[in-house]
Amino acid sequence: MALKIGELLVKSGLITKEQLEEALKKQKELGKRLGSTLVELGYITEKQLVEVLAKQLGVPAIDLSTVEEIPEDVLKLLPPEICYQYQVIPLARKGNVLFVAMVDPSNLQALEDIKFRVGIDVEPVIAVESSLRKALERFYPEYEKTLVKVEEEEEKEKEEELIGFDIEEIQVEDYEDEMDEKELLKQGKDTHITRLVNKIIKDAVTRRASDIHIEPFEKILRVRLRIDGVLQVYADLPQRLKAGVVSRIKLMCSPNLDISERRKPQDGRIQLKLKDNDGKDRMIDFRVSVVPTVFGEKVVMRILDKSGLSLDLRVLGFEEDDLERFMRAIHSPYGIILVTGPTGSGKTTTLYSALSTLNTPDKQIVTIEDPVEYNIEGINQVQVNREVGLDFANALRAFLRQSPDVILVGEIRDSETAEIAIRAALTGHLVFSTIHTNDAPTTVDRLVDLGIQPYLIASSVILIQAQRLVRRICKNCKRETTYDPGVLKELGIPEDKLMEMKFYKGEGCPECNGTGYKGRIGIYEVMSITPKLRELILKGATSDEIREAAREEGMRTLREDGIVKIAKGITTVEEVLRVTAAGEE
Repeated sequence: MALKIGELLVKSGLITKEQLEEALKKQKELGKRLGSTLVELGYITEKQLVEVLAKQLGVPAIDLSTVEEIPEDVLKLLPPEICYQYQVIPLARKGNVLFVAMVDPSNLQALEDIKFRVGIDVEPVIAVESSLRKALERFYPEYEKTLVKVEEEEEKEKEEELIGFDIEEIQVEDYEDEMDEKELLKQGKDTHITRLVNKIIKDAVTRRASDIHIEPFEKILRVRLRIDGVLQVYADLPQRLKAGVVSRIKLMCSPNLDISERRKPQDGRIQLKLKDNDGKDRMIDFRVSVVPTVFGEKVVMRILDKSGLSLDLRVLGFEEDDLERFMRAIHSPYGIILVTGPTGSGKTTTLYSALSTLNTPDKQIVTIEDPVEYNIEGINQVQVNREVGLDFANALRAFLRQSPDVILVGEIRDSETAEIAIRAALTGHLVFSTIHTNDAPTTVDRLVDLGIQPYLIASSVILIQAQRLVRRICKNCKRETTYDPGVLKELGIPEDKLMEMKFYKGEGCPECNGTGYKGRIGIYEVMSITPKLRELILKGATSDEIREAAREEGMRTLREDGIVKIAKGITTVEEVLRVTAAGEE
């Protein structure tokens, strides 16, 4: 396995482990490549970096300062905006191959994009970043002048649009360690700070963000939004605003968080009424978490927008056969249905959709959640409160005495909760829950690890479903593309399907904020516990044996379902590779 650049530099004796650790911290603050950060800190030279990268990536290096001329017809093969975007410059064309100098030859997306544009093969060589910048200025002089002017204008417009007022108006001192409660309260109520926080929240909701991250670093206060599951930088604010911004958010929470307490984590909630594009009022909840860090308090606001919650199982991304299996399971009179996947994989939406489907006047439905994210009319929902002893197990035990038909247990974390849930299923209740495993077959192993006997698992569990969320290709800038055969082989697309498949990706446009993606859709691994699988579970079969048997009976793995979405032009190869593990093909 290839070593990472940092490990290579340590191994070659160019930097120490301590210098690498310091550079990694600095890299997170600056958002730059690790190599550039090490050069900036003075630990290595650009020449040393290029030599190590060339060795690591197996590509030749070039000194661009010695390149006096590049043919005009070669320069015209790539537009200057692409060269600046990817930090690349075309050098020469030999037959059906274009040689390009790059700062980062490991950027496969850039290489694929360039290959698509020029229509011939592309071979990269590596160059020092500073010399490549000078080469771009030298060979594209007119574009460089235009770029500088445009960047200055855009920066000014961006700041005006982002903040809505001159940020220098906010006159606050940042001496947080000495700041008393009175001063923090004053800053939290400052008109400009209030407008700034309101602007951030409003833009986050408008852009369909699921989280707002407000992060203090040594020199800046960074605001990032998680859109379609991926964090994007919204703004880098002056570091002196951190006390005021955090205090304002604490004051907005109900009940108010302690603005003078900056050493302990705190949690709170905010409920705001915002107008949508049609002028209608929307009630939006925010779950707020404040945690102390080295440079101050970090705030994460989880946006819970019920209006954006789709409770229709048909639009979540299920293929017809998987939806049929899932619907058959949720209409069973009793048994356990388990949904598994990492945080942010859409488990809550799937479970709420299932409950919504079953929510009729003749059924008693109860939920035990931590926390209750959305209120659903007609369903009894309970919030876990460990301070008074109300955990999943105790709440579930109490609910069983209230004659429910359907029970949702937010998460099975321990053997006690698992045992009670199984007992509930065996005594005539339909139980939904989540559990943290990578895929459906390994969930059986997890239950065994929690101390549940295989015969109880085989008797009670009726369906296990793993899921992930992938980003949808933006319909506005969608275009056909090609991929390297090696990438497609890694994904596991059968060769007989390759000839008939077309691949797409988003080019990036204002509609999708330049990302090429807009919205998300689920990919699923739906494993019905059939008689054959029950028999394997009873015998103590391995997860690999269970997986193979389930696939023989029609189950698609997560990656296979992702390939179906790629074939339909819904998502990209990169997205499916990002959210699924190797070996799932």
